Amino acid sequence: MRAVKGNKEYTIDETQKKGYLDSGFDVLDDDGTVIGYGRGKTVPYDDHMKAVKEIERLQELCADLQEEKAGLQRELETLKAEKKPASRKAGE
Repeated sequence: MRAVKGNKEYTIDETQKKGYLDSGFDVLDDDGTVIGYGRGKTVPYDDHMKAVKEIERLQELCADLQEEKAGLQRELETLKAEKKPASRKAGE
């Protein structure tokens, strides 16, 4: 188990977990999965993660919409090119 805060990282055991959490350290298991988040942060970590996931979802949606827009613009240009009448000379 590890306790991480900023650039500090300590190897801890189960008995030290609460003390490090109270000191603001995040506690991770051996695989790197967060077991507990440190206290005293400005924004609760769960709220932060909700915001991060929402941002990722919106970025994916934006990318999809940009692709759709590009496809529609190509289609519009094709339709304009087909509709464009042949140019006439003056006096015809």
